[in-house]
Amino acid sequence: MRAYLSDRMGAALLMAPLLLFLVLAYAWPFLGVVKWSFTLPTPGLGQYNALLTDQLVQSVFIRTLRIAAIVTIVSVVAAYAITVVWVRGTPVQRVVAEFCILVPFWISVLTRAFGWVALLSNRGLINTWLQAVGFISEPLALVRNEFGVIVGMTHFLIPFAVFPLASSMRGLDDRVLLAARGLGSSRMRTFWSVFVPMTSSGIIGSALIVFVFSLGFFVTPAILGGGRSVMIAELIYLRIFQSPDWGLGAAISVVLVLFVGALMALLFRYIRPKQLV
Repeated sequence: MRAYLSDRMGAALLMAPLLLFLVLAYAWPFLGVVKWSFTLPTPGLGQYNALLTDQLVQSVFIRTLRIAAIVTIVSVVAAYAITVVWVRGTPVQRVVAEFCILVPFWISVLTRAFGWVALLSNRGLINTWLQAVGFISEPLALVRNEFGVIVGMTHFLIPFAVFPLASSMRGLDDRVLLAARGLGSSRMRTFWSVFVPMTSSGIIGSALIVFVFSLGFFVTPAILGGGRSVMIAELIYLRIFQSPDWGLGAAISVVLVLFVGALMALLFRYIRPKQLV
């Protein structure tokens, strides 16, 4: 018993500096934001009441949830296909897939956003090529709208969806797949009836990770949205640095953090145990 308590005390002492850093760097500033939400410009719940009555804020919340949901679906589907090749493909296919997964991590989010502007703008490569071959007569509106935001965010978040899926796929027992094939199941039926259900924990984990990232995205929506598809993070920035309306910006920040915290709690409570089984 003494040895057990001694080990627990040792572990607590080792963790104490990290916990102190987290409190000073994250918890303490967040408490300041919470205070602003209740005290600026006047004490009370006025800012939280504005969240329920302000149509602009409500429209931004709805747009953010809609874009985050679309980005999550597209990212997870694309990441699943890439991960299948990466985990179960030929050696050459694995190298190519790994290259496609890792290269985006070496390019900054700002560079990628401006790269998409160069591709999708009215005089960008895509519109210029489509007009040159005669497919279109007028440039398509591919940027400064929700479409451009979704494309840029999906491109950034696909690699983050790959790793939980890869962990789930590598934990599969190949004998189960062989048994399904031996019982007469086709490749497609084995994939949909055996392979996909057995990787469901990875799918849910990837979806939650991408969705949480999407809720707080700032740089890519600000550049590709062009101020026409404002999301929650950009609205917080505008309220605090442009208006300035610190109280409302702080209230939006608190609601966003609580919502993300609830999603992360679901992730650690329901997904992690299943992956460890």
